[in-house]
Amino acid sequence: MRLARRELPPAIADCWIGLLRPSFLLREARDHERVVGQLGGIPVLPEGLAWPQHSDGRGPLTFIAEIDCGQLPASSLLLPESGRLSFFLWDDERAPGYLPETDPATRVVYTASRTPVSEREPPAGSCEYDLVELTGELGATGPALASAVFREAVAGLGKEGRAFLDRWRDWGPHSFHQFRQGLWDLAPQPNHRIGGHALPVQHEVGRRVAWVQLAGDEVSPSLASNDPAVDREARRWTLLGQIDSDQGAGMRWGGGSACLYWLIRTDDLAARKFEAAALTWQR
Repeated sequence: MRLARRELPPAIADCWIGLLRPSFLLREARDHERVVGQLGGIPVLPEGLAWPQHSDGRGPLTFIAEIDCGQLPASSLLLPESGRLSFFLWDDERAPGYLPETDPATRVVYTASRTPVSEREPPAGSCEYDLVELTGELGATGPALASAVFREAVAGLGKEGRAFLDRWRDWGPHSFHQFRQGLWDLAPQPNHRIGGHALPVQHEVGRRVAWVQLAGDEVSPSLASNDPAVDREARRWTLLGQIDSDQGAGMRWGGGSACLYWLIRTDDLAARKFEAAALTWQR
């Protein structure tokens, strides 16, 4: 909050602070610390559930992370109070022009508590990452300045809001570089989190997911990225999980400078339809 007070106009700072959301900030667990999940290693999946595969039959997906919801402050994060979330993706970032938003090969598996489970060795053809056990703590996270939810809130401020939005349109994110850099400096590194607001490497992640969902084709979209429909759709999405590049696990998205972002519509989160989550990344 001190950063917002220092770098943003007062009314804009108040607006940003009013949109803070709790997020569980993950980090590597040290000896005797409570473990809430893991990166890489061997997942635990329901017995009888086949290892997730690419929807086009290209092969097995790669296991990225597993989170024990029962070890998190679930009510603050709008997550189930028990069970596990397991994150998988088609790990093909080396392919020319790889765009995970247009490739539906990502899957989030929710395993309810008391479901019979077993450890699963990754099948042949799946990338494998080293095990990193995770712990963490609850923290406050704020929206990206370019996000649909923030710009909608700012628009209601009248003259000051219009001045901010005009400055943003004229100068873009570079006009608030110190604020954006300050957020990264304050965040734990690597920057893994569950729930809350995403911390984008570049542009706001929700609008990108919304654009692809509506256009259906990231390469030659059928609607402009500044179409008001994109903002309306973006406001329906929230962060489920953010997984940064992580040297300990051997995860080097985009050469080690990228983050993965799983987003989900708030209605699907409430209905526990985790299979409806979408993936984007930035580097």
